[in-house]
Amino acid sequence: MSESAGGGTRPLPVVDQTQDDELDQSASAHQPLPTLSGDEEKAPRFRSPRRVPAAVVALLALGTAGLLLYDVVAVRADHPAMRWRRELARQLGERHLDDTAVLAGAAVAAVAGIWLLVLAVTPGQRSVLPMRRTHSDVRAGLHRGAAAMVLRDRAMDVPGVQSVRVRMTRSKVDVRAVSHFRELDDVRGDLDAVLTDGIHDLGLARAPGLAVHVARPGRKG
Repeated sequence: MSESAGGGTRPLPVVDQTQDDELDQSASAHQPLPTLSGDEEKAPRFRSPRRVPAAVVALLALGTAGLLLYDVVAVRADHPAMRWRRELARQLGERHLDDTAVLAGAAVAAVAGIWLLVLAVTPGQRSVLPMRRTHSDVRAGLHRGAAAMVLRDRAMDVPGVQSVRVRMTRSKVDVRAVSHFRELDDVRGDLDAVLTDGIHDLGLARAPGLAVHVARPGRKG
């Protein structure tokens, strides 16, 4: 397919076409742009509710505490202690601290504790980017996939861009484009300008850095 433009024709852009054996590539990068004005508030990251880990830990703690409490009450009522508690007390009395089973159990408990601490202190929701807050009672977030799609659509409007891939993280936007005509430096400059405006228009609380790579289509055959 083709379209008329000033008496000539050019192929329509193809989105996310895989390109190999890239030739004559050009790249650029710039630092994050300031997006917060003086009267705006910084937006914290969204915290994950983590309902499943919390429910599992709560059920395990409740079951262990209930079983131990039942056994203690039974012993106070002149009943023998449960077999598992007698066996556990015997094992703890006989095994040394350098025993393999003791070390393995301690390692498992340490790993589980560290994992729970990490879950407790980190906000999670890494795929949701906080947006600028103009009102203290309103919070908004933008999914990284949606933000990457918006920037990709803007990049496809740049003349000379045949295909483009956008990879977005919390701190960086990595753009890899393939240009089938025009000078690579000219295409890169236009992409820099268009994507810089696009990042600002996303309204993110913290603007990520931008890295643009432009290359020619790979050779066929």
